[in-house]
Amino acid sequence: MATVKTGMVLEGGGMRGMYTCGILDVLMENHIYLDGMVGVSAGIAFGCNYKSRQPGRALRYNVRFAKDRRYSGFMSLLKTGNYYNAWFAYHLVPTHYDVFDYNAFEDNPMECYAVCFDVNSGQTVYQRLDHVDYDTLEWIRASASMPVVAKPVEVGGKLLLDGGLGDSIPLQFMIDKGYARNVVILTREEGYRKTSEHGMWLMKPLLRKYPKVIQALEHRPALYNRQLQVVREQERAGNAFVFRPLKPLNVSRTTHDAREMNRVYQQGREEGLARLEELKKFLANEQQEEKAPATTDE
Repeated sequence: MATVKTGMVLEGGGMRGMYTCGILDVLMENHIYLDGMVGVSAGIAFGCNYKSRQPGRALRYNVRFAKDRRYSGFMSLLKTGNYYNAWFAYHLVPTHYDVFDYNAFEDNPMECYAVCFDVNSGQTVYQRLDHVDYDTLEWIRASASMPVVAKPVEVGGKLLLDGGLGDSIPLQFMIDKGYARNVVILTREEGYRKTSEHGMWLMKPLLRKYPKVIQALEHRPALYNRQLQVVREQERAGNAFVFRPLKPLNVSRTTHDAREMNRVYQQGREEGLARLEELKKFLANEQQEEKAPATTDE
């Protein structure tokens, strides 16, 4: 009997990802865990806590260090080239200040992928994360390293930036991996369409060393909108359960306002709770399909 695998797809969006955290925390509190997940940018930076089963952690450390210059800000950008300080945010916080549960992450059999963009080849890279070490944290950092406000991250023999440059909503990736049904968490509201990449006039000269990145930014709106179409098609076919903000999140990708973080997080929690029974039915139907006995015509 074929096993139906259930996947999780997490879009990025900087602090819009607090919406995702709210939903994931509701799922964890209700012991809803899936077979695999893929996250892009903030999707994996925050979503990794779903694999380590640590509800509340992503909101907690972001609020705690919201205005800490060691964590993020223009001072870090000027001094290090990274708005989010590479060492403090991605290595000290998870090991000293708000400890990431490495053992729980590694013991959880759920497949977990981070999406990155190779600045030299222009290819999207999907890195499976099974254990936690220095390189794993660097893969997560690379996935969330936005052009201009972060330097490319060297890991795995590649030079990488934000995975959203190549695959903002990697639903097709999960389908290709054998996840016939998926839960998708978007951070843009219904009806949103990307019309252009803001600030191209500034990014082009700043990214002149990386023509593949400029090319990806120019093509990103069309690619993103095609990916939204895949989401809609899978949703209509009953193969995807999609969370979208019921109203625009209206939050800066790099906000330092803890109240805004909490507001977006609470919106995610409320919408996650409101659709919890609907989600359970979606997952229950999948289990019934998996267990249904074969029939023969008489």
